Amino acid sequence: MTSDPDDALHWDGDEPDPSAAPARRPAPKDPSPAPNRTPEPATPSEPATPSEEKTGAGTETDEPAGTGNVALVAYGVIGGAYLLFAVGWAIGGLRLRPSAAFLVSDAMFLPWLWLAVAAPLLWFAASWVLTRGRATWVRIVALIAGAALLVPWPFVMFGTVGA
Repeated sequence: MTSDPDDALHWDGDEPDPSAAPARRPAPKDPSPAPNRTPEPATPSEPATPSEEKTGAGTETDEPAGTGNVALVAYGVIGGAYLLFAVGWAIGGLRLRPSAAFLVSDAMFLPWLWLAVAAPLLWFAASWVLTRGRATWVRIVALIAGAALLVPWPFVMFGTVGA
């Protein structure tokens, strides 16, 4: 067992790219402390071009930032609301079926009922796909706009109590 603090949390093979990882020195065999050494400054193998220096190209921070925790929670809450809206349209629409039978036949009512049930799910999928690559707030605004537009009014007005 070595007393090197860097080895405490290191497993063999956990570096993603061996050429990018710093060279590891084996632990000294004797338990005597190592002499004080000044670290050598890291020198790049190739000099950076002026455009890379200004834009930061070629650095490890060029990867796009992932979705933040707040955005993930917002997506989950809004997605859950869309799922409840689909259930609300199903319940509210089926409760209106006897009343709608006086005005339209079932052949006209049922396809529109199931389109109304699928509308929240289709809006969520469409706004997710169409706002890919845009800012997070654009996607959240599109989802909130759909939630405001697709409120299941038959369920809100009559609920499960009766018409």
